[in-house]
Amino acid sequence: MRCFLRSDTRLSRVLHVLIHLTCDPKNYTSQQLAEMLDTNAVLVRRSMAGLREAGYVRSEKGHNGGWSLCCDPEKVTLLDVYQALGINNLYNLGISADNQHCLIEKAVNDELDSALKEAELLLMRKLNSLTLAHLCKKFKEISQ
Repeated sequence: MRCFLRSDTRLSRVLHVLIHLTCDPKNYTSQQLAEMLDTNAVLVRRSMAGLREAGYVRSEKGHNGGWSLCCDPEKVTLLDVYQALGINNLYNLGISADNQHCLIEKAVNDELDSALKEAELLLMRKLNSLTLAHLCKKFKEISQ
């Protein structure tokens, strides 16, 4: 029987929110954003906290309050957002450390570790090359 680990969708979900804020610059309540993502408002606020601390969004309380973008979408990369979210585990893959004296385990771990580092570096470069403005433009292109 195969066991599937749940994927971490925080980056995708937060980018969804940020593109709404970028392409339609107005205030969105946590509840409105939660409905867009089919989740609850507490999870939205928790996810947005890191973005607020990084200076990418702000929240205002009261009538007409909500979340809004407060950064230049041309300058904020997907890597910036990824880092603001504080995601620790990029992959569900890992290396074994059951028998550190086993030469086979060492060979396997060395190669897997190298491959994972290479893949992560490639992904980080790609995320750093894409901005919120790029995603907004992409959304507008496919919505026409």
